[in-house]
Amino acid sequence: MSSRMDRAILAGVFLMGLAGGAWAQAPASNASHPGSGKPGGAESDPSMAQAGRAHSDNTYVIGAADQLEISVWKELELSKTVTVRSDGKISLPLAGEIQAAGLTPLQLEGDIANRLRSFITEPEVTVIVQQINSQKYNVMGQVIRPGSYPLTITTTVMDAIANAGGFKDFAKKKDVRILRGKADGTETRLKFNYDAFVKGKNPQTNIKLQPGDTIVVN
Repeated sequence: MSSRMDRAILAGVFLMGLAGGAWAQAPASNASHPGSGKPGGAESDPSMAQAGRAHSDNTYVIGAADQLEISVWKELELSKTVTVRSDGKISLPLAGEIQAAGLTPLQLEGDIANRLRSFITEPEVTVIVQQINSQKYNVMGQVIRPGSYPLTITTTVMDAIANAGGFKDFAKKKDVRILRGKADGTETRLKFNYDAFVKGKNPQTNIKLQPGDTIVVN
């Protein structure tokens, strides 16, 4: 009986020895863990470090009073947040006065980079529109919340009235006016009959608003 127990104990000791050897030879779990800072990690790859940088679009057109975040890669002293002045320009260190209004963020990036090439080798510039203040419409008169509203997405007359909380009790829903300025300084007055529209009549009068439009509800 004792010999069987001795053999069982020896077998257990032998198996424990094998397991210990295998454990000793196992590689460290964080030797090449992404982001660990070790060779082979994400921090050692410059291209991966730049992958999280923001990119600008080429659709939105910058206007006066818009707030822009301008970043110059690896040049913190040249990176700043600016507001487009009423003349459409901004001021930046080294780059000086630059026209911003009328350009897309991508176009403005190129203009700033061209200005900085006299001081920096291959400058990388990013322009992000932080706050849109140039594209707005106004709702006045007999609505719950009259005021100015940002025109950041496609907005119709019905959308604008809804955004303003709807009509007050004594609003003349048949006589809504849209005032639209022209480039020559004149003004166009468009009509919108809410009662007719909700009955399915004249759907074309529910026009898309343009920056600067004013809706007047009598």
